[in-house]
Amino acid sequence: MGFSRGGQSALYSAMNRLYATLGPANKLRFAAHVAFYPDCTTTYRDDSDVSDKPIRILHGTPDNYNPVAPCRAYVERLTSAHKDVKLIEFPDAYHVFDAPSLRTPLTLKGAATTRHCQLVEADDHQIVNHETQKPFSYADACVEKDPMLAYNEAASNQAHLIVRDFLTEIFQLKP
Repeated sequence: MGFSRGGQSALYSAMNRLYATLGPANKLRFAAHVAFYPDCTTTYRDDSDVSDKPIRILHGTPDNYNPVAPCRAYVERLTSAHKDVKLIEFPDAYHVFDAPSLRTPLTLKGAATTRHCQLVEADDHQIVNHETQKPFSYADACVEKDPMLAYNEAASNQAHLIVRDFLTEIFQLKP
Protein backbone atom coordinates (compact mmCIF):
# COMPACT_ATOMS: atom_id res chain seq x y z
CA MET A 1 0.00 0.00 0.00
CA GLY A 2 1.24 3.44 -0.85
CA PHE A 3 0.10 7.06 -0.93
CA SER A 4 0.77 9.55 -3.76
CA ARG A 5 4.32 8.75 -4.98
CA GLY A 6 4.12 5.67 -2.75
CA GLY A 7 0.87 4.86 -4.56
CA GLN A 8 2.83 4.85 -7.79
CA SER A 9 5.24 2.41 -6.17
CA ALA A 10 2.32 0.20 -5.15
CA LEU A 11 1.26 0.13 -8.81
CA TYR A 12 4.82 -0.42 -10.06
CA SER A 13 5.24 -3.34 -7.67
CA ALA A 14 2.53 -5.15 -9.63
CA MET A 15 4.25 -4.67 -13.03
CA ASN A 16 5.91 -7.94 -14.01
CA ARG A 17 8.72 -6.31 -16.00
CA LEU A 18 9.73 -4.04 -13.12
CA TYR A 19 9.32 -6.82 -10.58
CA ALA A 20 11.59 -9.13 -12.59
CA THR A 21 14.26 -6.43 -12.65
CA LEU A 22 13.90 -4.91 -9.19
CA GLY A 23 12.03 -7.49 -7.11
CA PRO A 24 13.58 -9.69 -4.44
CA ALA A 25 15.75 -12.66 -5.44
CA ASN A 26 13.42 -15.05 -3.60
CA LYS A 27 10.58 -14.09 -6.01
CA LEU A 28 8.06 -13.46 -3.22
CA ARG A 29 5.12 -11.38 -4.47
CA PHE A 30 2.71 -9.06 -2.75
CA ALA A 31 -0.72 -10.50 -1.96
CA ALA A 32 -2.39 -7.30 -3.19
CA HIS A 33 -1.61 -3.78 -4.34
CA VAL A 34 -3.38 -0.73 -2.89
CA ALA A 35 -2.63 2.74 -4.26
CA PHE A 36 -4.03 5.93 -2.77
CA TYR A 37 -4.15 8.88 -5.21
CA PRO A 38 -1.19 7.78 -7.38
CA ASP A 39 0.13 9.68 -10.39
CA CYS A 40 -0.89 7.66 -13.46
CA THR A 41 0.22 10.20 -16.10
CA THR A 42 3.05 7.99 -17.40
CA THR A 43 2.31 5.07 -19.70
CA TYR A 44 5.01 2.45 -19.39
CA ARG A 45 5.82 -0.22 -21.92
CA ASP A 46 3.93 -3.41 -21.08
CA ASP A 47 2.30 -1.71 -18.09
CA SER A 48 -0.75 -3.96 -18.37
CA ASP A 49 1.41 -7.05 -17.85
CA VAL A 50 0.94 -7.15 -14.10
CA SER A 51 0.70 -9.68 -11.33
CA ASP A 52 -2.52 -11.66 -11.04
CA LYS A 53 -2.93 -10.27 -7.52
CA PRO A 54 -5.71 -7.71 -7.03
CA ILE A 55 -5.04 -4.01 -7.51
CA ARG A 56 -7.13 -1.30 -5.88
CA ILE A 57 -6.77 2.42 -6.55
CA LEU A 58 -8.47 4.93 -4.26
CA HIS A 59 -8.61 8.43 -5.69
CA GLY A 60 -10.38 11.73 -5.29
CA THR A 61 -12.25 12.82 -8.40
CA PRO A 62 -11.31 16.55 -8.09
CA ASP A 63 -7.64 15.81 -7.24
CA ASN A 64 -5.64 18.46 -9.12
CA TYR A 65 -2.21 17.22 -8.03
CA ASN A 66 -2.48 13.69 -9.46
CA PRO A 67 -5.68 13.72 -11.50
CA VAL A 68 -7.85 10.62 -11.62
CA ALA A 69 -8.43 10.59 -15.42
CA PRO A 70 -5.07 8.94 -16.28
CA CYS A 71 -5.79 6.30 -13.62
CA ARG A 72 -9.13 5.62 -15.30
CA ALA A 73 -7.26 5.03 -18.56
CA TYR A 74 -4.77 2.72 -16.82
CA VAL A 75 -7.60 0.76 -15.19
CA GLU A 76 -9.22 0.39 -18.63
CA ARG A 77 -5.96 -1.08 -19.99
CA LEU A 78 -5.72 -3.48 -17.04
CA THR A 79 -9.38 -4.45 -17.34
CA SER A 80 -8.87 -5.17 -21.04
CA ALA A 81 -5.99 -7.44 -20.00
CA HIS A 82 -8.43 -9.26 -17.65
CA LYS A 83 -6.71 -8.14 -14.46
CA ASP A 84 -8.37 -7.85 -11.05
CA VAL A 85 -8.37 -4.07 -10.74
CA LYS A 86 -10.80 -1.54 -9.33
CA LEU A 87 -10.72 2.22 -9.17
CA ILE A 88 -12.70 3.66 -6.28
CA GLU A 89 -13.39 7.37 -6.70
CA PHE A 90 -14.41 9.81 -4.01
CA PRO A 91 -16.36 12.68 -5.62
CA ASP A 92 -15.47 15.43 -3.12
CA ALA A 93 -11.94 14.36 -2.19
CA TYR A 94 -8.75 16.17 -3.12
CA HIS A 95 -5.18 14.95 -2.88
CA VAL A 96 -4.22 13.58 0.56
CA PHE A 97 -7.91 13.32 1.48
CA ASP A 98 -7.02 10.99 4.35
CA ALA A 99 -4.75 13.41 6.27
CA PRO A 100 -6.61 15.00 9.21
CA SER A 101 -3.87 17.62 9.55
CA LEU A 102 -5.21 19.14 6.31
CA ARG A 103 -8.70 19.99 7.62
CA THR A 104 -8.07 23.47 6.23
CA PRO A 105 -7.41 23.06 2.48
CA LEU A 106 -3.89 23.99 1.47
CA THR A 107 -2.70 25.15 -1.94
CA LEU A 108 0.94 24.17 -2.43
CA LYS A 109 2.15 27.43 -3.95
CA GLY A 110 4.88 26.77 -6.48
CA ALA A 111 4.66 22.97 -6.27
CA ALA A 112 4.86 21.35 -9.70
CA THR A 113 2.25 18.94 -10.98
CA THR A 114 2.19 16.91 -14.18
CA ARG A 115 -1.63 16.91 -14.13
CA HIS A 116 -1.85 18.02 -17.77
CA CYS A 117 1.12 16.06 -19.07
CA GLN A 118 0.93 12.85 -21.01
CA LEU A 119 4.18 10.98 -20.51
CA VAL A 120 5.28 7.74 -22.14
CA GLU A 121 8.20 5.38 -21.85
CA ALA A 122 10.20 5.42 -25.08
CA ASP A 123 11.94 2.41 -26.61
CA ASP A 124 15.16 3.44 -24.87
CA HIS A 125 13.25 3.47 -21.51
CA GLN A 126 13.46 7.23 -21.24
CA ILE A 127 10.29 9.07 -20.18
CA VAL A 128 9.21 11.46 -22.91
CA ASN A 129 6.52 14.08 -23.22
CA HIS A 130 4.02 12.53 -25.63
CA GLU A 131 3.20 15.93 -27.16
CA THR A 132 6.78 16.99 -27.91
CA GLN A 133 8.39 13.53 -28.15
CA LYS A 134 11.32 14.99 -26.21
CA PRO A 135 12.64 13.76 -22.84
CA PHE A 136 10.32 14.96 -20.09
CA SER A 137 11.43 17.95 -18.05
CA TYR A 138 9.69 19.87 -15.28
CA ALA A 139 10.26 22.88 -17.56
CA ASP A 140 7.80 21.41 -20.11
CA ALA A 141 4.75 23.55 -20.93
CA CYS A 142 2.39 20.86 -19.61
CA VAL A 143 3.76 21.21 -16.07
CA GLU A 144 1.58 23.38 -13.87
CA LYS A 145 1.81 24.63 -10.32
CA ASP A 146 -0.27 25.16 -7.19
CA PRO A 147 -2.15 21.90 -6.54
CA MET A 148 -4.51 21.65 -3.59
CA LEU A 149 -4.41 19.28 -0.63
CA ALA A 150 -7.47 18.80 1.56
CA TYR A 151 -8.77 16.34 4.12
CA ASN A 152 -12.18 14.81 3.58
CA GLU A 153 -13.39 12.98 6.66
CA ALA A 154 -16.16 11.05 4.89
CA ALA A 155 -13.86 9.88 2.09
CA SER A 156 -11.13 9.00 4.56
CA ASN A 157 -13.49 6.93 6.69
CA GLN A 158 -14.93 5.21 3.64
CA ALA A 159 -11.45 4.48 2.27
CA HIS A 160 -10.37 2.93 5.57
CA LEU A 161 -13.42 0.65 5.53
CA ILE A 162 -12.80 -0.33 1.91
CA VAL A 163 -9.16 -1.19 2.61
CA ARG A 164 -10.03 -3.05 5.81
CA ASP A 165 -12.68 -5.14 4.04
CA PHE A 166 -10.41 -5.75 1.05
CA LEU A 167 -7.48 -6.95 3.19
CA THR A 168 -9.79 -9.01 5.41
CA GLU A 169 -10.92 -10.82 2.27
CA ILE A 170 -7.41 -11.17 0.78
CA PHE A 171 -5.91 -12.57 3.98
CA GLN A 172 -9.07 -14.51 4.88
CA LEU A 173 -9.27 -12.86 8.29
CA LYS A 174 -12.20 -13.08 10.63
CA PRO A 175 -14.00 -9.73 10.79
